[in-house]
Amino acid sequence: MKCQIKYLIDFAALALLYIFVFFRKWKSKGRDIWIVNTLMYIYLSFVLYFTMMPVITSIPFVLNHPYKPMNMTLFIDVLAGRGDFSRQVILNVIMTIPFGFLFPLTQNRTAKFFKTVFWCFIMSLSIELLQPFFNRFSDVTDLTTNVLGGMIGYGVYVICKPVIFWVLDHLKTEDQK
Repeated sequence: MKCQIKYLIDFAALALLYIFVFFRKWKSKGRDIWIVNTLMYIYLSFVLYFTMMPVITSIPFVLNHPYKPMNMTLFIDVLAGRGDFSRQVILNVIMTIPFGFLFPLTQNRTAKFFKTVFWCFIMSLSIELLQPFFNRFSDVTDLTTNVLGGMIGYGVYVICKPVIFWVLDHLKTEDQK
């Protein structure tokens, strides 16, 4: 129960941030932008949940343990046969597929492949560099598989682009009526 309250504090902070900072800003730009940005915000909130939470209640203790540097041996768990490596690899790929799909939409449909992959890399690198502060492990394999997931997500975006644009354009024309 005590641990659940820590997560609840983080989610409450994220909800308040959304309500008081982002909601009105995005809503005023149209329903299409509001929906896309809200989906990205929800997605990033869940990424934060799975990779770093609880954050707020951990902040006073981030320097109370030694910083464990990132493991820089690519696929060491796979090579050494440690743990459930295939599950970890698959989950890391799946985790960033939505980023590759949603990021171009948040960029007014202008984000190309390399820009999407670059920002997926930056997001993943940021998570991997911050995780040791929250007493979690950091691994170059996670970084690599996250970027692969972003690439796959962008591929799904390209395949679904005509349908997505039709839906978003339909929402935009309804707002203009």
